[in-house]
Amino acid sequence: MNNNSKFYTLHEATKKLESFCAYQERCHAEVTQKLKNMRMIPEAIDVIVTHLIQENYLNEERFAVSFARGKFRIKKWGRNRIKLELKKREISKYNINKALKEINNSEYLEVFNLMAEKKAALITEQNTQKQRKKLTDYLLYRGWESSLVYAKVMDLYPY
Repeated sequence: MNNNSKFYTLHEATKKLESFCAYQERCHAEVTQKLKNMRMIPEAIDVIVTHLIQENYLNEERFAVSFARGKFRIKKWGRNRIKLELKKREISKYNINKALKEINNSEYLEVFNLMAEKKAALITEQNTQKQRKKLTDYLLYRGWESSLVYAKVMDLYPY
């Protein structure tokens, strides 16, 4: 990053981070990391983060809900993957649960079934055991619950 050569005043850094947060939802960890990369001292980081929260540029609950909705709708991630990614971003358990509740259950199952069937159709493997493994691995990696995955795999590849 070319941030190493430039030093920011508190005001400049605040304005830069307001734009950063206005562009898309951010989590506290992302904002803190950006400020560290800008070589801001811990006291300045606290002041700026507090300002961003008070001015509603930064809202962890809003970030979690938006993140969960986006990853589910666009990337077709399951709840487990979304939860893991939110934990990595140091989002509170309360906000993670709130975000996961935003995902409509019938839509969730519909997307899961469509994805599983689409992927199963693309598997060229002849061996049924290997077909099952490929589909299972694919769905589990994307964060779908194992109970859903195993039931669907047995449905698509019965003994």
